[in-house]
Amino acid sequence: MRNGIHPDYHKVVFLDSATGYKFLSASTKHSAETIEWEDGNTYPLIRVEISCDSHPFYTGKQKFTQADGRVDRFNKKYGFTK
Repeated sequence: MRNGIHPDYHKVVFLDSATGYKFLSASTKHSAETIEWEDGNTYPLIRVEISCDSHPFYTGKQKFTQADGRVDRFNKKYGFTK
């Protein structure tokens, strides 16, 4: 790899604004806010709106709609029975 063309890749703490869940990861994002992590070091803080702690797919609170066919939807809408 050539030197000087890649962004600075460093450790940052991501904070889920909805739940308060924090995790340490590496990123190229920069932030003026900092936070002291559990290991005693200070890292930049990146606030996110959704993470694995609050996303419906990971929490199991996702709603699945039933995939009815066209005929079933027509019969349900107009009250026809089989």
